[in-house]
This record gives sequence, C-alpha cells and structure tokens, in this order.
Amino acid sequence: MTSIALFGAGGKMGCRLAKNLKGSRFDVRHVEVSEAGKARLADELGLQDVAADEALDGAEVVILAVPDTAIGKVASAIVDKLKPGTMVIVLDAAAPYAGHLPERGDLTYFVTHPCHPPIFNDETDPAAKRDFFGGVAAKQHIVSALMQGPEEAYALGEEIAKIIWAPVMRSHRVTVEQIALLEPGLSETVCASLLVVMREAMEECVKRGVPKEAARDFLLGHMNVLGAVIFEETPGVFSDACNKAIEFGKPMLMREDWKRVFEPQEIADSIRRIT
Repeated sequence: MTSIALFGAGGKMGCRLAKNLKGSRFDVRHVEVSEAGKARLADELGLQDVAADEALDGAEVVILAVPDTAIGKVASAIVDKLKPGTMVIVLDAAAPYAGHLPERGDLTYFVTHPCHPPIFNDETDPAAKRDFFGGVAAKQHIVSALMQGPEEAYALGEEIAKIIWAPVMRSHRVTVEQIALLEPGLSETVCASLLVVMREAMEECVKRGVPKEAARDFLLGHMNVLGAVIFEETPGVFSDACNKAIEFGKPMLMREDWKRVFEPQEIADSIRRIT
C-alpha cells in the first residue's frame, strides 16, 4: 500500500481529509501536535495519531493539512527526513507560490484545492444541499497542479486529490500560478469582497426601512436569476432597465483599474499578507 503521512490530521481540514481517506487503498499515518486535535481524531474518527518520525518512515506521500502560515515551518522541519521521490501535497497555492517550500529537486510538489459545490447544481439530498464547503456529501470540482516532479507523478496526486475532496465531478489541471490567480485573486479579493458589499447594500436597504427578511429574500432570489443569465447557466437577456442600471452602477461601484488585482505583483502582495 502507498503510505501517506497526514500532518495536521486533527485540525478542521485534516479531519475532513482523514475521514475521506479512511477505507481507501492508502496506508495513512496521522500526525497531530495539539491535544484537542488528538482527541478529535480519536473521538470523531476512531483514529490514533503517531509521532512525525514514525509517520515519515517509509512514507511515499506527505500531505500538509496545516495553515498557510505554518507550511514553510513544517516543510522545513521534515524535508531532510524525506526520501527522494516523495510527494508533498499542499492544499493551497499561497505558500508554494510565495516560495515557502524547501528547495529540493528530488521531491515532487503537488498542489490541489477544491472549487467547492457550485451554486447551480443538481443536488436533491438534504445533506448534499447543506454541504456548502464540499468533501462530505455535495459534488464539487477541483483544481490541481504538479509544481515539480516527474510527469507520471501527476496521476497519483490527482488520485489522492479526488479522494480527499470527494465526491468530485470535474478535475482541472492547472499551474500553481493559475491557482494563485483563482485564490486569492478571483475567489477572495474579487468575489468575497463583492459579496460583502452586497451584504452591506442589503443592510443599507434595511436601515432605510425595508424589512430584513424581505430584503434578504429579494437579494438572494435576484442573485440566483441574474447569476444564471450572466454565467450562461440559462439563456436569457436583461431588460433595458437592468442594462441601464448596470451601465451607470458599475462605474459608481468599481474603479476603472480594478483588474490590476490580477497583476503578478498584486497577487504576490496578497499572498505575502496571508503567509
């Protein structure tokens, strides 16, 4: 069996991965340093943690399910214990993009990240409909990148990625740089910021007298139908009134140079702030 050392196994993300890896063809060794994490592994999953050195002994894959700010420190602490050809899997592009992984040309670095369950989906099971993060019941797409290592290693990395993020629909192969464009660029700097603005706009309507429940229902319903047309989920066109509102509203809300958030230096600065 291919052996995996899962670091941070008792954390919020680590437990998700540990649960999905149970019953797979992989021999998983769970590494957790916090007492709370150790207890979570035992109580929720019935799993026993092991020491780092024991987990790394003969391990062919290492998954770093630790915060972005800790990846460089953890990777540096274990790099000398990894045999040539070992695959190190990171769950976000931030630390790899920022150069926090140790320089060792004989290791394989693989980066994978979930797209999360899409807004437009065919889920009917209540548990899947409430699985907003993914990796539990709702189907989702994923992105993965082979940062360094032999081409044939990609298949193993993708196999593991499909297990830890299961159930998976489309698996997209991209580069580390492209994942960085997607996050933090597209998903956080742009999408999360604009969603916060929409929430604040809803609250402004409430301050001006609209009942909160009515404002929320109206906004979420319009997000659904407008999003379906804008993202080509369904054929349709907007009314002249809506198009005029967009024409005059967008300049009021967005700077003309807002797309500079995708420039390499802006992405690098954003990643530096979180790592």
